[in-house]
Parts: sequence; structure tokens; C-alpha cells
Amino acid sequence: MRFNLTTRRALSLISRMPSYTGSCTCRRIQYNLTLSSPDDARTSLCHCRNCKKAFGTNYGLTAKIPKDALKITSGATKEFAGDNGSGSIVHREFCDNCGSFICEYGDAVKDKFRYLVVGSLDDPEVLPPKGEFFCQDRASWMPEVPNVFHKKQIKE
Repeated sequence: MRFNLTTRRALSLISRMPSYTGSCTCRRIQYNLTLSSPDDARTSLCHCRNCKKAFGTNYGLTAKIPKDALKITSGATKEFAGDNGSGSIVHREFCDNCGSFICEYGDAVKDKFRYLVVGSLDDPEVLPPKGEFFCQDRASWMPEVPNVFHKKQIKE
């Protein structure tokens, strides 16, 4: 197979893009995340009640990524759609075997972004938090994450 110069340049750029892997707990669902740069992911903690319920802990930790950056390489997710607590619909994709939560998105961004559950990455350290949302709902015993933005609400 012969490649022209433009194709070779494109392949060279793609090969230099950061790529990360992840999965559900049982590994039935596996994925690859390819970003132009780690800065393309906005990782944040959310302390809203809805995230606390969905994650089963005191905050949700997700990375906002371009939709096309996430490719499911094995298995298929199942979706749950419901009210996010403020009247908007949130879609959550998970493994129907082990129940692991992979990503979520709202109707307003469904064609552009996914909020990847950082804990599903094989190495979650690669996408450290850049901020916190709904800080007024942070558990009283939980310290503020240092050196990141802090917002009382999403639209602050």
C-alpha cells in the first residue's frame, strides 16, 4: 500500500496523539481514548446530589472529552436516561454485566462531548482534576482540591 505525503503526515500526527485505555470492572467493555493533547480533557469533580447517587460516593469524577475521542473496542454499553436533578436529561452508559459506569452526557452536548468516568481508565492518574463543581454541596469532611477552579454551580 502506498501513502502520499499528506497521508503520511496525518498518520504521523495520529501516532503522536496521547492514547489511553480503559474498561469496566469485568472487562467486557473496553475502550480507547485518543486526544490531541491531555489538555483536551477537562477533568472535574462534581459534588451535586445526582452525581453522588450515580457514582455511589461523595462526588463524581469525569473528564469532558470530544465524543469522537472515545472508541469502544470491545463489548457494548447499555444506557440509562433520567432527570439529572435539575430538569435536564442525563444519559449514562454502563456495562450491563458488572454495572460499571463508563460515561455520561446531556442532550445539549450529545453530538459533541462525553463525560468519561475517570476511574474507568486503566491509569486514572493521566487525567488529574482541573476543577470542582457544586462546591457548596461538598461533604463537610472533604477538603477542597488545591490549585484547581472551584464553582458553586455549573453556570457560575
